[in-house]
Amino acid sequence: MVTTPEKIQNPTNSASPNQDRVAVLLMGYGEVESYEDFANYNEQALNLLTAKFAPVPTWIYPPLAKLLAIFDLHEWSHQHGNFISPHNAIFESQRAGIEKNLQVKWGDRVKVFKAFNFCAPYLPEQVLTEIKSEGFDKLLIYPLLVVDSIFTSGIAVEQVNKALVKLADQTEHWIKGQRYIPSFYNEPDYINLMAKMVEEQIAKDLAVAHLPSQIGIVLTNHGCPHKAKGFTSGIDESQALYESVRKRLINSFPLISVGWLNHDTPLIEWTQPDTKTAAKNLIELGATAIVFMPIGFATENHETLLDVEHIIEGLRRKHPEVTYRQMPCVNDCPEFLQMAAEWANLYIKELLSENALAVNPSLAVAQAKSAHSHTHHGEHRHSHGHHHHHDHHDDHHH
Repeated sequence: MVTTPEKIQNPTNSASPNQDRVAVLLMGYGEVESYEDFANYNEQALNLLTAKFAPVPTWIYPPLAKLLAIFDLHEWSHQHGNFISPHNAIFESQRAGIEKNLQVKWGDRVKVFKAFNFCAPYLPEQVLTEIKSEGFDKLLIYPLLVVDSIFTSGIAVEQVNKALVKLADQTEHWIKGQRYIPSFYNEPDYINLMAKMVEEQIAKDLAVAHLPSQIGIVLTNHGCPHKAKGFTSGIDESQALYESVRKRLINSFPLISVGWLNHDTPLIEWTQPDTKTAAKNLIELGATAIVFMPIGFATENHETLLDVEHIIEGLRRKHPEVTYRQMPCVNDCPEFLQMAAEWANLYIKELLSENALAVNPSLAVAQAKSAHSHTHHGEHRHSHGHHHHHDHHDDHHH
């Protein structure tokens, strides 16, 4: 009882109008919930994702998106009874849960917003407009869906940057501080939670019928292209995540493989083994049960649901004697929401305690121009505009 009055005066728990406040921008892909929006979604996804690694000219995207949507319609309606993705609803409960955990510590100085790379009305620009109008001046960018997210987060940052350019004020930027959480692939709490979920599932229903050495575990990661036009693609992080979870389980359960959920696009070399191959290999080594555990995704989406379901259907036809278990992502599991908030605390603390940035966007152009005169001063003789054109030539060859 005694602590109540103190709580009210506690300065960290209430925001006076001119006080710094932090907006946490939780970012995911978002998923369309009706088939009609799918071609449009595909086109945006192709634009942002595929453009980074495929040698494909941009005019191809709209027709390609429609073509992909036709294939997807077949998959959605015939095979999955007009599947409606639970992704957006789960992401919302992740947002709410993380916010609740953060507000225990920071009160209304911190608010969590969600943005989807591909789904209005939560596109980054729409959400940042709202953040700005609510008077927040500090921003923590926090991509959540894909754990390897170095590549995916690059897309998140790309979209945030585009939006910030549009929302900038002429002489003084409204953003006074920024932080970024790239990935939690190496967070011990997350790694332990992944292993614990697998162990609990096995204890609950597989241990009674299968020896530990007969239980195959496929740890599914977000597929990555090997060459992404020079972008780092998250393979290293995903690989490290897999190795850490594997290490936690291997002494009890020797049959473990990574399984990459690849988007099999032509002309592109994807991470191997894919999830189906991984499971087949474990069956060959004597697995009588296979557990599919998504470690590279924090939120359920059509890859973790439909793709894995699909793979299991195919395996069942060939190996009906094997038992298959499809595990959920962490989703809104309270333990995960608590750790996700914990990872943000450090950066919120830094943002609230550091001096405000003072950024004048109009100086950027002037700076680029003056830098130009500095750099080219001494080397004019050699350059002669010579190497400026290489990029163009390369593009035309494809």
